[in-house]
Formats: sequence, structure tokens, C-alpha cells
Amino acid sequence: MLGYVVRRLTALAATLAVASLVIFLVMEVLPGDPAEVMLGLNAQPDTLAALRAQMGLDRPAPERFLAWVAAFLSGDLGISYTYDVPVSELIAERMSVTLPLALMAILISTAIALPCGVLAARFRGRFADSVIMGLAQLGIAVPNFWFAILLILLFAVTLGWTSAGGFPGFENGILPALGALLLPSIALALPQAAILARVTRSAVVEVLGEDYIRTARAKGLSGRTVLWRHAVRNALAAPLTIMGLQFSFLLAGTVIIENVFYLPGLGRLMFQAIAQRDLIVVKDVVVLLVALVITVNFIVDLLYAWTDPRLRKAGSDV
Repeated sequence: MLGYVVRRLTALAATLAVASLVIFLVMEVLPGDPAEVMLGLNAQPDTLAALRAQMGLDRPAPERFLAWVAAFLSGDLGISYTYDVPVSELIAERMSVTLPLALMAILISTAIALPCGVLAARFRGRFADSVIMGLAQLGIAVPNFWFAILLILLFAVTLGWTSAGGFPGFENGILPALGALLLPSIALALPQAAILARVTRSAVVEVLGEDYIRTARAKGLSGRTVLWRHAVRNALAAPLTIMGLQFSFLLAGTVIIENVFYLPGLGRLMFQAIAQRDLIVVKDVVVLLVALVITVNFIVDLLYAWTDPRLRKAGSDV
């Protein structure tokens, strides 16, 4: 197991290094000059040159890349060009919105998908299975921002039960803050629930065809006992893997939903930083999201290897 962990950590570090280089190169080729954005198009050339020197934009690209990586590894994320505050403070403030949003979305997705997937597998080929899989296919096909607009029209505009957007902040109470995140989390959760339900159904159906399931039935165990104690427990590996990947996606993919609901989260900060050419914020946020995604996937890999010794053995044979 130790050798497997070392190999996965090495792959994680290499992936993060390559991702950092790619992010820096993409930022280099994007059009626009942060100094011009800050000073305006009518800025004097000497003023513009002085600001570029102050921001370190006049140095060669390799030097700026190495300086950025060294500062990031030391915990110094720099100062935002636009907000003139440490980037670490901006990320911490916005993460307090994005992280609860992603957690609520994954909880809602799991609460919907697992029972529906098991029910579809239990009644495979029957009416309930067709209905659940039809709804799942619809959930996969429809983008989450369209669900978001429908939820706003129904619950905010028509019924008036909630506001159409905005975030009051947790300092004004936990319930109002979570209430403001409810509709966005549902919009994020529905497509993910559709995917997870299909994976759960497939996993449970596959396990129900195993020999030990037929043996359990031959012993006289009830259908409910066979389903939940034997089939579902042994089919959870694939859904848990998908859940880990979905949580990574929800952390990194909330840009559209946060803009639809006007939430001050990490995705909206990213959108604003790109529009304002605040390169230091863009680079730090993207690298942080990549690191979070890689870390979550690493944890999922470890859990999967812990539950399935065949993966550890296969890894040791490579």
C-alpha cells in the first residue's frame, strides 16, 4: 500500500507541475495588458512602463514563472491588481461561499441518485426503471444553468418564496445564508444526480447477477435483505468514485451558476478576474482549483485501492 501511495503522490506532483506551466502559458497568450486595464487606454507610455515594472511584467516569462511558483509554494499568493488586497484573503472569502454550495449540491445529488438508482435496478425492465432512467437522461441532457433559470422563475418570480439571487453572508445567520444557496445547489445537483443514478443502477444490476447473490437467495433470504445487505453494499465502489469526481467538478465548475444567482463565490471571482485581466488572481485560483481536484481524486483513488486489493496488486506489478 505504501508503494501505491508514493506512486500516486508522484503522479499528483507531476500533474500539478504540468498544470501550472500550462496555466502560465495560457495567461501569457491571452490578449490585453493588465497595466493598460488599470490605467486606461489614454495612459502615458512612461506611466504605463513604470506600472509594468512595478507589477513585474517587464521581466522575462521564465523568470516570472519561477518567481510565481516559488511564491505560491511559500504561501504568498501575491496582491490582486484590481482589489489591491492579498489574493489569499480573496480566495478565503469566496471559498466560504463556493465550498458550502458544492457540499450542499453533492448531498442533494446523493440523496436523489442513490435511492433512484437502487430502485431502478430493483425493478429493472419495468415501468419504474423506464421512468427513472428517462428522467436521468433528461437531467444529463439539460444544462444546469437552464435548471437555474427555471428554479428562479418558479420559486422567486412566480411563488415569491425566495430571492432571485444574492448572498446575505453567514454573519447574518446560518439559515438565511443556506437558504440563499438552496436553489443554486439544486440547479447544480440535478445533472449530477442523473449521472450518479445511472452509474448506481448499472453497478447494482451487475452485482445482482453474481453467484453469491443467487446463493443468498437460495438460502431463503428476503429480497430486501439481498438487495440492501449484499447487492448495494458491494456495488458502492463505482458510485463513490463518481461522487468524488463530481465533488471536484462542483468545486471547479460553479462559474455559470454563481453568475446566474449573483453569488460572490470563487467562480464569480474567476470570471471577474478574467474580465479585468487580474492575472495573478486568475493564475492562483486556477492552480488552487486544479490542486483541489487532484487531491480529491487522489483521496478517491486511495479509498478505492483500500476497498479493492486488486488495484494495489496491479499497481505493484507495473
